[in-house]
Amino acid sequence: MIGNWNTTAARTLRSLRGTSAPMTYTLIAVCCLIFVLGPASGLTPSYGTGEALAAAQRAYFRHWGVVPADLFDGPAREALTPATALFVHGSWVHLLGNMLFLFVFGAMTEERMGRVEFTLFYIGCGYLALLGYAAANATSQQSLVGASGAISAVLGAFLYLFPSARVTSLLPFLFFLPLRFPAWVVLPFWAALQWLALNQASSGPGVAYLAHLVGFGLGFGYAWVRYGKKKGAKRGPGRAVVGDGRATKVRSAPAPAPEGENQP
Repeated sequence: MIGNWNTTAARTLRSLRGTSAPMTYTLIAVCCLIFVLGPASGLTPSYGTGEALAAAQRAYFRHWGVVPADLFDGPAREALTPATALFVHGSWVHLLGNMLFLFVFGAMTEERMGRVEFTLFYIGCGYLALLGYAAANATSQQSLVGASGAISAVLGAFLYLFPSARVTSLLPFLFFLPLRFPAWVVLPFWAALQWLALNQASSGPGVAYLAHLVGFGLGFGYAWVRYGKKKGAKRGPGRAVVGDGRATKVRSAPAPAPEGENQP
């Protein structure tokens, strides 16, 4: 049994070393592993069931997630929470929606940026996106978790780097027919939906649309400065396949949108 495990682990490591986007797949693996081991997955018996599980989830999200009021007025360790929150997700739908988007758009972005730069870009923009949300809701006691701010930054960078890449979307109002549109159509449309949703969102628990918009703007701005026309950004064709927008609670979206959840 141990020999089989070692063989599988060795093959996985060789696969990551051989791929052109190892950090994208590593981030996906880490997020999935943390979720499965945490209370939100419901798969770890030590967290209990019923009320005990719900209490464990609330404590877990509060410890590792961003609580705006604590971030600015709490102990110094709270300054780390915008980074730790990037690896915590609130539900299976939350996790799978975010990881799907990271899988689709992360690989090409990482290939263009390189492993180290992409990793720093992902964590840095994700941190700032959650920090921006916290600053706008500085008195909130609700915890914020999820990689959506970082993944939105990846979308913004992808839009600048690969505006002509064809994104295959399943549109629910067209009976889920797969249609292909260039990124310069799909991603600005997605950003516009986030803006509209932000203006209609309540102050209670839900999707952190502001974190999406901050991340998207940071990602696009970074790519614009770092890979301007004089630097010869690669803008060749590409293909991205995504699924139904309702799967991740973004209405009328042409593709599933990364989400961030305010946990009670």
